[in-house]
Amino acid sequence: MKRSIERILTTHTGSLTRPRKLLEMIEAGGMRRRKDDPAFQAEVRSAVSDVVRRQAQTGIDIVNDGEQGRVSYATYVTQRLSGFGGVGKPMTISDLDAVPEYRDRVMGGAGRVAMGGCNGPVSYVGIAELERDIENLKQALTGQPYQEAFMSAASPGVIAHFLDNEYYPGEEEYLMALAEAMKSEYERLHQAGLLLQIDCPDLAMARGQKKFAQLTNSQFCAAAELRVEALNRAVGAIPPEAMRMHLCWGNYEGPHHHDIELKEIINIVLKARPAGIVLEACNPRHEHEWQLFETIKLPPGKVMIPGVIDTVTNFVEHPELVAQRIQRWAKVVGRDNVIAGTDCGFASGASFMAVHPDIVWMKLQSLVEGARLASKRLW
Repeated sequence: MKRSIERILTTHTGSLTRPRKLLEMIEAGGMRRRKDDPAFQAEVRSAVSDVVRRQAQTGIDIVNDGEQGRVSYATYVTQRLSGFGGVGKPMTISDLDAVPEYRDRVMGGAGRVAMGGCNGPVSYVGIAELERDIENLKQALTGQPYQEAFMSAASPGVIAHFLDNEYYPGEEEYLMALAEAMKSEYERLHQAGLLLQIDCPDLAMARGQKKFAQLTNSQFCAAAELRVEALNRAVGAIPPEAMRMHLCWGNYEGPHHHDIELKEIINIVLKARPAGIVLEACNPRHEHEWQLFETIKLPPGKVMIPGVIDTVTNFVEHPELVAQRIQRWAKVVGRDNVIAGTDCGFASGASFMAVHPDIVWMKLQSLVEGARLASKRLW
């Protein structure tokens, strides 16, 4: 993993908005069928090429494919894993349930939709689709200026968060089965020479789900420990410096007053093998948590990738504010241990776009400009 040796490097969390034609194809459904549809694959290749080019032109250092061909950052795995024919239960988000009128206005039915479930043995059957993703990204990178390329993959915990267990005897058996299956995807991405990002929002976001909301903090932390154990088992053969992990509390505009504080889970997060930690760090509920590292020492080898750009508001952050946010983190963990990122993805689900597509690129440009300002002051 690249580090900010001479200047602050920039990246983002993963998903970027899809072109209209590709989005319409994804929204039409039938993704299992579309994965072998030449017209769909042509649209994906074109979208990946364009999104990589735009990242490079904007000045983003560590780029990816924007998750262009995926329906979402987590549930895409139902096309790559066997055993997912279950129904699942409607999801609830406790902080939004506290304000039902706002929930229905902003989220519609999105907070109460069943994503599906696991009703059979899990195994990895998506190698052909994975290879296609790798090839699309590598082709798009040709001739473009960038420092490093990453590709994201769902963690065992976030899969279990969205896709209910209807087959295994218990949660631990389900998580370990997912870890064994997803190991194939993780290791192949590393073998392809890409930086592996494991998406782990469940380590914080799951606190707001109804089945976890009634737990004490210590009980929730025990559940998070199990998820980190499953993750570490799955990536045990991959060097820590070749990985980063994403942590968040849910990429939506809401009260977030039920969010577990970072101080409650940070020691669990630091036990995960990935060296990079991508986390929400600039929204109104969590921006203050950089101060935690005034008393907690970042372990050797770890790199913080804090969000310095919000992903649920159409305000374009001033580069000076971005620089200030970067400088705070550099002060507490060291400038070499900071890469400037975004709070979350800009299109975590293909249709879920809180920020207008044109404004996304304005915000990313401000990220780059803010990193330049910070770099001049830190070096």
